[in-house]
Amino acid sequence: MTKRVIIAPHVDDDVLGCGGILDENCFVIYCGIDETHISDRPDLKERLQEIVDVQNITNHSCEILSNKVNNYNQNDLIGDFERLINEHTPEEVYLPHPSYNQDHKAVYDAAMVALRPHDKNHFVNKVFVYEQPHMLFWDNSGVDFKPNYFVPIDIDKKVKVYETMKSQVRSFRSPEHLRAIGKLRGGQSNCGHAEAFQILRWVE
Repeated sequence: MTKRVIIAPHVDDDVLGCGGILDENCFVIYCGIDETHISDRPDLKERLQEIVDVQNITNHSCEILSNKVNNYNQNDLIGDFERLINEHTPEEVYLPHPSYNQDHKAVYDAAMVALRPHDKNHFVNKVFVYEQPHMLFWDNSGVDFKPNYFVPIDIDKKVKVYETMKSQVRSFRSPEHLRAIGKLRGGQSNCGHAEAFQILRWVE
């Protein structure tokens, strides 16, 4: 049984929000991949290689869905989420905060449907929302992020994993920002560095 399923709207969201807990117990659902929405336009082969390079460090497994970036359809996502959650029967699922991004909103809403109590679907006992650096700079989603679950992390390893995705490193989500957020969350939880999550469901 997979311990954790992490739902990533885009390639890199899992690293930015959950890079500190990303390991061999994780299965990541990448909802779509698009090589043309950033300035230097790396080709698809490069983007896929970056995923492999990250996996070589974290040992996580994944599946890449074929949704078109910046045009996700909630109804299409629900079926894939239900299928993969039933297949992997995880103990924990991690969702992106909806923030201002249309893809994040669609993924969040679809996951909430897929994770509802159901008489046939696998019931996940622990459901969390993870954060992203951009949430601290600009968030008009109307959904507050209220962290109430903290996990101590090795911040150097998280930054190393992020820098492995060279095409995705940007000034507004720089390695320095990851370190600052990790330090802030560590201060809130009385440890050196941490990742913060919001509990949506916790069943023992």
